Amino acid sequence: MADESSRVPTRKGLEFLGAVAGGLVHEIRNPLSTMNVTLQLLQEEFPDDATDGRGQRTARRLTSLLGEVSRLEEILDDFLRYAGIRRLNLSQVDLNRVLEEVTAFVMPECARAGVDLAFYPDRNLPIMRLDERLLKQAVLNLLLNAVQAMEGAEPEETRGEAQLIVRTRLEGDDARIDVIDTGPGIPEHVREKVWEVYYSRKRTGSGLGLPTARRIAEEHGGSLTLQSEEGKGTAFILRLPLAGPDEAEPRS
Repeated sequence: MADESSRVPTRKGLEFLGAVAGGLVHEIRNPLSTMNVTLQLLQEEFPDDATDGRGQRTARRLTSLLGEVSRLEEILDDFLRYAGIRRLNLSQVDLNRVLEEVTAFVMPECARAGVDLAFYPDRNLPIMRLDERLLKQAVLNLLLNAVQAMEGAEPEETRGEAQLIVRTRLEGDDARIDVIDTGPGIPEHVREKVWEVYYSRKRTGSGLGLPTARRIAEEHGGSLTLQSEEGKGTAFILRLPLAGPDEAEPRS
């Protein structure tokens, strides 16, 4: 197995990605926007309620193409979020309050997927120094990843009711966030691959959610690891120093 550090972009590599990201996205997004508008105009000529067989088939194909264009635009957005070189906007933050907001935001998606979501905060956590917006993004990535894993699982792959647990605790000089699901688990031979850019086990996944979450953790001077057992679920463990990072800029 390759050394994990060999797969993590270096500071110089991240700067290069950040430099080319804007131009690359601009060059790709322009033709995608043209395609999107053209397809919408075609949809007006072939509405979903078309009565003839040819019109119905064309309407379905146009809807499918619009969905693919939208997915490509989401992949571009994910790439920008991952490749962008960030300076952390640090402030004094109540971690439990941030997680309450994120779990409340995800609650409707959990209900739609039949997932029972619960949040157990450690009220002894002190106010800590972090970038609230980026932390929300990291935790949201973890929650949506867990929901999607349970949503696509066969009933025999889970332990009955699909459950998603978020909890905080004080662990020395760190705040620890656990995101635990009762999904099918991650096979041992792919557990390290989930951190690789563009690796995804989901057909519609961008493969950037987990690498982005880990990068955000490391920019804060923390870490993101996982524990998983097939048939029993997965736990992602996010640790963040209470004092915040040593410096408000990306780490190599």
